[in-house]
Amino acid sequence: MKQSDSIKAAIKTIKSIKAMWVDMQFTDILGRLHHITLPASQFDNEGFGNGFGKLDGSSIQGFAEIYESDMVLVPVPESARRIPWSDGTVRMIAQVYKGSGEGRFERDPRWIAEKAEAYQRELGYTSFFGPEPEFFIFDSVNVQAAHPSSGTGYQIHSREAPWDSDGGFIIRHKEGYYPAEPIDRLSSVRREMITCLKSDFGFEIEAAHHEVATAGQSEINFRFSTLVDAADKIQTLKYVVRNIANKNGMLATFMPKPMFGDNGTGMHTHFSIWKGSRNIMYDRSGVYAEISREGKFMVGGLLKHARALSAIVSPTVNSYRRLIPGYEAPVYLAWSKSNRSAVVRIPTYFKGSEKAKRLEYRAPDPSCNPYLAFSAILMAGLDGIKNKIDPGEPVVDENIWHMSKDRRKEMGIGELPRNLDDALDALEEDSSFLKPVFDKSLLDTYIEIKREECKSMAAHPHPMEIYRYLDS
Repeated sequence: MKQSDSIKAAIKTIKSIKAMWVDMQFTDILGRLHHITLPASQFDNEGFGNGFGKLDGSSIQGFAEIYESDMVLVPVPESARRIPWSDGTVRMIAQVYKGSGEGRFERDPRWIAEKAEAYQRELGYTSFFGPEPEFFIFDSVNVQAAHPSSGTGYQIHSREAPWDSDGGFIIRHKEGYYPAEPIDRLSSVRREMITCLKSDFGFEIEAAHHEVATAGQSEINFRFSTLVDAADKIQTLKYVVRNIANKNGMLATFMPKPMFGDNGTGMHTHFSIWKGSRNIMYDRSGVYAEISREGKFMVGGLLKHARALSAIVSPTVNSYRRLIPGYEAPVYLAWSKSNRSAVVRIPTYFKGSEKAKRLEYRAPDPSCNPYLAFSAILMAGLDGIKNKIDPGEPVVDENIWHMSKDRRKEMGIGELPRNLDDALDALEEDSSFLKPVFDKSLLDTYIEIKREECKSMAAHPHPMEIYRYLDS
């Protein structure tokens, strides 16, 4: 078997650091990363070609039944990178295959993303994604949930927070955007994160900064990329951020809304579609924001399917604690240029720039599975182009959060779902636009798992309910 250049490069990476181990990582339906560590000596031509029959799929939530559990992990050689905090170990992303030579596993999220890229290629398109993941870095979190009947609660500790000051500077609620050191007390940790991402994992970093909320809310931006690669990078970024925080005795979380009364964590996703060398979103003569006719149809597709998309891009019960007015998170189904109160925004930083023309979908949060989220966003945009979906008039120079209900109704502005159950209802009613790419068994399994999550969370009394209702 002839070695491809990517396999040669992966083997060279393994040999150059004298690696003893390779960490094979794959993603489950919910977006969680899993791994298995294998001897580096097994990663030869045969290993890369045939993969490794080491996965019991029945032990991964939503993957397989006990009678179909044998699965194979096939390494993606382009993903081979040294793990800097683990001596002699290389990390590789894996594709999941069914056993007995039956081909790709239909509920492997990366396979969905690969199919989405193949589908767009058949139509002559290439898409680019530029996600902006936010996260919190806490000193620690104490959770009391050993047995729900005996009481539940949690306490967040942060050197930056007003309630937890150690005598240094604090960041007041909603005043955390871009403060300079020494007020930004986590700048050095973020620099360690982006240095690792750049030097060890090959990222092209564009920015890193403190975000609006107190208690260490941060954001790291990397250069846009193609769909599968952008999703790989999100999984890698989360992996690196968590490990660097842990190395510093801290905890990083991508939970959408860990704190009351302050901004939650989103993952605004910039998105464009090209045909050959032409950005089909851009029209120099476009009256509004230099956006083309096709670009408007893409917006129309996103707005039409936004409620269904919510089940995938805002996928947890906690996601809907973030999606409330007043915290820079989208609530209403509208589009606009620059206006951050709209769920679809057309950035206007650079006039006359075809390359920079894109839309920004503001609903996603980083608890989502990026392979599924980016694929669903692409399919909604393509459906808009295919069916020439009119997005209606943009909202201009108005804060939608401050509009009256009558004013929103007059403008035809709908709402995103208010909870995960509503979002799942919308996905069940409106999933046909996903069918060319999303396997039915994956969607059915995903919805089943998420329904159970809603049921479980609804059954647990919340600490604030004790506060409000104990004297009933």
